Amino acid sequence: MRETVSGGLTRLRDLAQRAKRDGIALYLAARHPRVPWGVKAFALLVGAYVLSPIDLIPDFIPVIGFLDELILLPLLVGVIVRWVDPEIMAELRAEASRLAARPRSTLGAVLILLVWAGAAGLAVWVLWPNSKL
Repeated sequence: MRETVSGGLTRLRDLAQRAKRDGIALYLAARHPRVPWGVKAFALLVGAYVLSPIDLIPDFIPVIGFLDELILLPLLVGVIVRWVDPEIMAELRAEASRLAARPRSTLGAVLILLVWAGAAGLAVWVLWPNSKL
């Protein structure tokens, strides 16, 4: 039983990693000159969601955390892949695999978190009722 659970978690992680690779490929598709602009816009939105540190369901929640990567993203990627030339998509996936193997940027993660924290602070400041202390 224990091996089945750990094998299932390994499979979930592999699927999530492939989804993230495809997210990078979608970002690359959004910048590729031979991809139509409508597909580029949709690919950019999906790619931004994949690469964003904020998910609908946080990844740190066991099993459930990977559901958005396992259900939502494959559907969206499948739609986009049908609209992109197969040769171009193969090139983009190969490039995405190469880019995903690079070391991750801690500075990039910190900058994204600072932007989100700044946006949240601005929202609180704007929406907070004026009160006299």
